[in-house]
Amino acid sequence: MKWCSMFKEDGWGRLLIFGLIDDLWQNLKEEFIVVDYKATSKAEDITELNKEWQDGYKRQMEVYQWLLRQNGYKVSDTGYFVYCNGKADREAFDSKLDFDVTLIPYTGKDSWVEETILEAHKCLNSDQIPEAEPECDYCNYITAIGSKL
Repeated sequence: MKWCSMFKEDGWGRLLIFGLIDDLWQNLKEEFIVVDYKATSKAEDITELNKEWQDGYKRQMEVYQWLLRQNGYKVSDTGYFVYCNGKADREAFDSKLDFDVTLIPYTGKDSWVEETILEAHKCLNSDQIPEAEPECDYCNYITAIGSKL
């Protein structure tokens, strides 16, 4: 695992942004390539990240790319997900897991990261609680729990 972090103080307050990157490769242009490993067990083949719940994977990759760039590294826009899909159709477990492994390229766009971090930092340091977004699963969960308490 690769450790990547950034500490900013000027204009940000005191803020530490970090992540643990699963793997880093390097291409012939000497750019780093972020690689993230994912494992699941689904009946369908996984050949692309096209489900809404996988958007978080893409954001994670983009944050890693952004962090590396903030630390002065040359980083490829293309990262890879090594997706391991457990084969659930085996007759017996026998202390062994079999996987189909797919390499999924992803072109990251990290232009949103810094502004989003600044907005989150501003929100966390504010005395105002933001309004719940009707389409936000987390907001709806908190609202549902609040009604049960």
